[in-house]
Amino acid sequence: MFGTKDLGIDLGTANTLVYVRGKGIVVREPSVVALRTDTKTIEAVGEQAKRMIGRTPGNIRAVRPMKDGVIADFDTTATMIKYFIRQALKNRSIFSRQPNVMVCVPSGITAVEKRAVEDATRQAGAREAFTIEEPFAAAIGADLPVWEPTGSMVVDIGGGTTEVAVISLGGIVTSRSIRIAGDEMDEAIIQYIKRTYNLLVGERTAEQLKMDIGSALPLEQEQVVEIRGRDLVTGLPKTIPISSNEITAALTDTVGAIVEAVKVTLERCPPELSADIMDRGIVLTGGGGLLRNLDKLLARETGMPVIVAENALDCVAIGTGRALENIHLFKSRGTAVARIRR
Repeated sequence: MFGTKDLGIDLGTANTLVYVRGKGIVVREPSVVALRTDTKTIEAVGEQAKRMIGRTPGNIRAVRPMKDGVIADFDTTATMIKYFIRQALKNRSIFSRQPNVMVCVPSGITAVEKRAVEDATRQAGAREAFTIEEPFAAAIGADLPVWEPTGSMVVDIGGGTTEVAVISLGGIVTSRSIRIAGDEMDEAIIQYIKRTYNLLVGERTAEQLKMDIGSALPLEQEQVVEIRGRDLVTGLPKTIPISSNEITAALTDTVGAIVEAVKVTLERCPPELSADIMDRGIVLTGGGGLLRNLDKLLARETGMPVIVAENALDCVAIGTGRALENIHLFKSRGTAVARIRR
């Protein structure tokens, strides 16, 4: 009998990663679809579609079908998942069965939103669709001892959501999910530049600024870069210098909301597990976790050690893939986290 490799999908607001069992991560693409509005057809998916953002003619629209970690456009999301599954399995035999697919979802989503993810995944060609909560997958991917009777805390900052969870004995003890993450940081930068300089910049420019000179705390040596945008007074293109300290100021509110979510989760944590976290530290994962000095700010605000995971960008996808080893214990209509014994 011919088999097919089962898949783990980190279906993110900003990026989608596909993990093939036995191979690792084989697809890493932006969660963007370019739609032709006149014929309702798909023009491009992934990296090719992302390059079109802000640069398309009137009849083509580059969209993100995921919003705040959940499906905003069902049919487009199903098409996107189908494309990514096909990319991951492009060399499979024609006799192969359809793959089982494990998809990670934010811990705060509703049952209806979770069902939409499962339905979209089945429509995209999955034999069976299963879900796993993002912070749990991130903890597995970060090599935390999630199966042991000891507390582990993970803060996963993605594009659309920030997931904070305390995990012990193969389950989430307490968690908090807020829809403030990387996208809101980009929007905060756009709004700051608009208010301060009357200059309109795009998402791509804001994201690049965040990665190049963004920081949760002022840098010891201030950095300055030049940015281009459209002057809102004259309507003409304009170039201005902007400093790293200004970007830090622009990010104050969004970073503050993430710090507050971590504090609230710690307040709800049982005292025995709090002691474990004090020993082991808080682990940061996700693209947002790579923001400079965020670990130092969290350590200062919580009084606990904070570590950035080694493969911060890939932790959720790796954890989702490792969960495939126990896919039979994940019931699509049951809880997103199963108690699994090694």
